[in-house]
Amino acid sequence: MEYYKYLRQYVGHQPIILPGSVVIMINEKKEVLLQKRRDGYWGLPGGLMDLGESFEEVAKREVFEETGLVVGNLKLLSVNSGADCYLKVANGDELYSATAVFYTEDIRGDLEINYDESEGMEYFPLNQLPEQLIDNDKRSIEYFLETVRY
Repeated sequence: MEYYKYLRQYVGHQPIILPGSVVIMINEKKEVLLQKRRDGYWGLPGGLMDLGESFEEVAKREVFEETGLVVGNLKLLSVNSGADCYLKVANGDELYSATAVFYTEDIRGDLEINYDESEGMEYFPLNQLPEQLIDNDKRSIEYFLETVRY
């Protein structure tokens, strides 16, 4: 059972802290891979930590589960946490995310979309991101552009 589901058995909808990772994946055309989520928003591939995992292990596992791609040479860009990372999801669950943001150009394999997790995947030019981009992911990409200078 996923750790957050285990916690929810005890705390119900009360706020919890959920650690996780996302990855800014840049291809040879200097485009970023985004995932179209079931709620219609676009976001970075990634997900929640399981017990015993490091942030880097989460990033690699989640990217592979969602995209079929293997990433390496992950560089830590930032850790997003705090009041701006509060969410209340449709079922009433409340959470604060603590998300490690990595970036890489080391991408191997063929894109295989996991339709259980998303509606699609698409590479976007860094200067033409979709309007329906999750706020925290948009800020992470903007920070990436400012600090890594693409």
